[in-house]
Amino acid sequence: MSVIQENVSLLSLNTFHLDIRARYLVDLENVKQTTDFLTSGQSNLGPKFILGGGSNVLFVTDFKGIIIRPLMKGIETIGENEDFVWLRAGACENWDSFVAWCVARDLGGIENLSLIPGSVGASPIQNIGAYGVEIKDSVHLVEAVNMSTGEPVILHGKDCRFGYRDSIFKHELRGKVIITHVVFKLNKKHNLSIGYADLEKEMKGHSGATIQTVREAVISIRRNKLPDPDDIGNAGSFFKNPVLPAGSIKNLEKKYPGMPVYPVNREYIKLSAAWLIDKCGWKGKKAGNTGTYEKQALILINRGGATGREILKLAREIQESVRGQFGLNLEMEVNVVGE
Repeated sequence: MSVIQENVSLLSLNTFHLDIRARYLVDLENVKQTTDFLTSGQSNLGPKFILGGGSNVLFVTDFKGIIIRPLMKGIETIGENEDFVWLRAGACENWDSFVAWCVARDLGGIENLSLIPGSVGASPIQNIGAYGVEIKDSVHLVEAVNMSTGEPVILHGKDCRFGYRDSIFKHELRGKVIITHVVFKLNKKHNLSIGYADLEKEMKGHSGATIQTVREAVISIRRNKLPDPDDIGNAGSFFKNPVLPAGSIKNLEKKYPGMPVYPVNREYIKLSAAWLIDKCGWKGKKAGNTGTYEKQALILINRGGATGREILKLAREIQESVRGQFGLNLEMEVNVVGE
């Protein structure tokens, strides 16, 4: 039976380093323990929230229910042919460590996603992406447990309804399943994605184009532009880049000729949320104990002693500012809990 801790500090379990507490916390180390917990009276102690690496969450208040941490570990090969390898990884595996493990074995497809904070189990929820690559292209299966019945749930990648920083786990299955493992389909024959300007420029400083040098280049870019959560409390990109119908921003393009626009497909384009926020004067701005990062306007930071409410207040002020200047709505990428 799982041991439930009471009145637990989550200070070390969220990358914003917010000093908040959970009424209850339970660690689940395998599928059987998860099923046993969910089918016992222990699981009826109030609202539940599943916490992975704590890198994409903003706690606004203490959590009055039970925090569930899936701690499944391990990486194993479950299939292979001359072109692909299928790997099954536990939800608690550190994401970047998993990428490093794959690259070291010459398995490609996720090298562009290097140094993204978080866990393997959280990667399909967010459909993490960077530099032209999204995890949806590598997810083969997601293994989970139904939180109401304790029964196993298996979703094929095509059934996860992946979208831009989106998936079925944010909608129909939100709060209804606990992801325990993810099966990835990775490439033996590499098709590198280095078309993004920053990455293409950085690659010139590396010898040859391989999945290893792509990983090195991505790490270099991210370390130069983004704060280390261990040093400065943050949750990575706080807002999503707006995706809009192509041709819907003609007036803005005339007013701001240098505005970066990225084609998504024939019908949609993507704007840079960081550029919009920067143009509104928020880059590097301090607001009490919080603010935006000096090198990247998309990153909201805890400058020391900030509360979740302070950070959320700043986020809403930024949203209102962008709406007022550009007529665009910025959607939060970070999961706000306790609002």
